[in-house]
Amino acid sequence: MMHQLSKPEQWLDLYGDILYRYGYARLRNPDAAEDLVQETLLAALRARDRYAGQASEQTWLIGILKHKIIDHFRKISKESSREYDEGAVIEGEDEFFDEKGNWQHDVSSWSKPDKSLEQSQFFDVLQRCIERLPPKSAQLFVLREIDGVDTEEICVAMSITSNNFWVMMSRTRVRLRHCLDLNWFNA
Repeated sequence: MMHQLSKPEQWLDLYGDILYRYGYARLRNPDAAEDLVQETLLAALRARDRYAGQASEQTWLIGILKHKIIDHFRKISKESSREYDEGAVIEGEDEFFDEKGNWQHDVSSWSKPDKSLEQSQFFDVLQRCIERLPPKSAQLFVLREIDGVDTEEICVAMSITSNNFWVMMSRTRVRLRHCLDLNWFNA
């Protein structure tokens, strides 16, 4: 099915809100989200002749925004090239694992996670948990687990090593699991 483009002057009215929400959820910065939506619409205007019509207009615009967000992270990483402290201990981290490094409580004890994922309230709690993460951890998690961006691309964009990526992901998952335990599964 071939999709047709609407008039560029309609894009902000048609897609502005969805693009802003998408950008804000990933950047957690309203000004940056607005700026990247504007950059996205400008890039789309310049590239509209190359629009093949294979995806919906909204999907095409979100794809452009996704690349703008990755470029934004890349720029931020160059400006502040501090490495994540791989040796930092997460407060209470030891309570999640036994002496062999296995989880103390199995995920299966969380009632029925598959059913929970279907509930919109779960996503509200997940979003609040993501918002409580340090900004770099939240960005990393959203790029990898929600947007499905390739690990190597994230490492380049965020100026981190592959090892650093996996350490950060591991700690981010621990924090999210703890937050979801407290606010959803055992609430």
